[in-house]
Amino acid sequence: MKKSHILGILIIAMAIVVIMSTAGDASAYVTFEDAKEMASSGNANKIHVVGKLRKDENGNVIGIHPSPNMLSFKFEMVDENNEIQTVYHANPMPTDFLRSEQVVVVGAYQNDRFVAEKILLKCPSKYQEEGVNV
Repeated sequence: MKKSHILGILIIAMAIVVIMSTAGDASAYVTFEDAKEMASSGNANKIHVVGKLRKDENGNVIGIHPSPNMLSFKFEMVDENNEIQTVYHANPMPTDFLRSEQVVVVGAYQNDRFVAEKILLKCPSKYQEEGVNV
């Protein structure tokens, strides 16, 4: 075999190893109920739960409780099945957290509570057109 063929095979093998290792980190969006079942079955992987912040009838966000030192906070989130869950986050509240349309928390259940390591926000786009007046 030529050296170029061996090099090509090695590059393809390395690409396959990289793809396989990153595929194990991928996670689908689940509900809090599914996340609880996964945690109770011993699944220690990070779980992605998608939902919205809990709001009152006037559309104001409710259920946010910052710690006294403002270095962490907990908040109430409603998942796709309308289940309300308190989420704990060990970092300060992200900028524009209260304006977000949708929230994705990445974490796991620890001692019967959901602890988020990361919070991903979908905020209203300032570039979205409201309508065109002529």
